Amino acid sequence: MFGPPVQFAYVVDDPERAAAHWEQQFGAGPFIVNEHIPVVDVVHRGVPSTFDHTSAYGWWGTTMIELFCQHDDEPSAVRERFAPGETGLHHVACFVDDYDAALQRAADAGLDIAMTARAGRTDFAFVDDVAARGHYWELYEGTEALRGFYDHVRTLHHRHKSET
Repeated sequence: MFGPPVQFAYVVDDPERAAAHWEQQFGAGPFIVNEHIPVVDVVHRGVPSTFDHTSAYGWWGTTMIELFCQHDDEPSAVRERFAPGETGLHHVACFVDDYDAALQRAADAGLDIAMTARAGRTDFAFVDDVAARGHYWELYEGTEALRGFYDHVRTLHHRHKSET
């Protein structure tokens, strides 16, 4: 429905500590940590909200791993699934060719749009598929800037692996 996964994202207590664990246990990374990522135009279940979070981004195999935490208790697609201190798989991300069309496909399939927002110039949405698959889908267009970030994280991983 959305295309192949490009990222698996986990809610964690401490992104830096979780990144160190993923590096040591699984050979992922190195991780780039972005604290308090600016996010605007947040709408959760039709109601304006905020989304203050920190993410660590690393590469594992053929896929990006995001390890993130929400810093507040504002309503979000994170807080509706995970209380503070709870951890687990939150979403699987996919690049889509047409953001609005992908949201419509999700709605047509009976999936709720849990949250929409914008980080930089990238609109993204969390589509609720928890009942059927146990996670949300994160959808965003694979813009040149976003694909460039993915390429950067992947390059760091391969460079690090070749040096060790």
